[in-house]
Amino acid sequence: MSAKRILFVVGDFVEDYEIMVPYQMLLMVGHHCDCVCPGKKGGDYVTTAIHDFDGYQTYSEKPGHRFTLNADFDTIEPSSYDALVLPGGRAPEYLRLNPRVLEIVQHFAHSNKPIAAICHGPQILAAAGVLTGRECSCYPAVQYEVTLGGGTYQAPSAGFDSAHTQGNLVTAPAWPAHPAWIRAFLQLLGTRIEA
Repeated sequence: MSAKRILFVVGDFVEDYEIMVPYQMLLMVGHHCDCVCPGKKGGDYVTTAIHDFDGYQTYSEKPGHRFTLNADFDTIEPSSYDALVLPGGRAPEYLRLNPRVLEIVQHFAHSNKPIAAICHGPQILAAAGVLTGRECSCYPAVQYEVTLGGGTYQAPSAGFDSAHTQGNLVTAPAWPAHPAWIRAFLQLLGTRIEA
């Protein structure tokens, strides 16, 4: 297997499981992962949030961990990466306001490189204008942004444990779908895991 270079774009209050688990799993199988945030450098950190389903009408938000970034947002070159991951949480709602974040996403979309977007991550895809004619799963509250962005919303399974793949795009509704979307993403990357 040839190691791939994977870029994660994150921000404060990124969903804890949606950055921690994929980052560690992709490292575990031998890929190089750089995590960046607008306005921050390698060695800085973002504060994560843990979203849970406690029986309320929507998810609750609890303090998560500090996640240390390992690359500088201002100096990364998107063309040097093989794939992109956009975790969810609250961060995508403001990351999508950053013009360079949108340019980075457009680079990966137009270059047909693998992109994974989880939970609220598709908010960034919609803002970047890369969902036209595409099928996309996401947290249900984001479905209107997907459709207004020209995409077709793919509803998740009842347990939120499903992923959807179309071409270079892997999307999923929330962290319970980690096994499904990471498996699909690894397939797009050409990663083989021997049992």
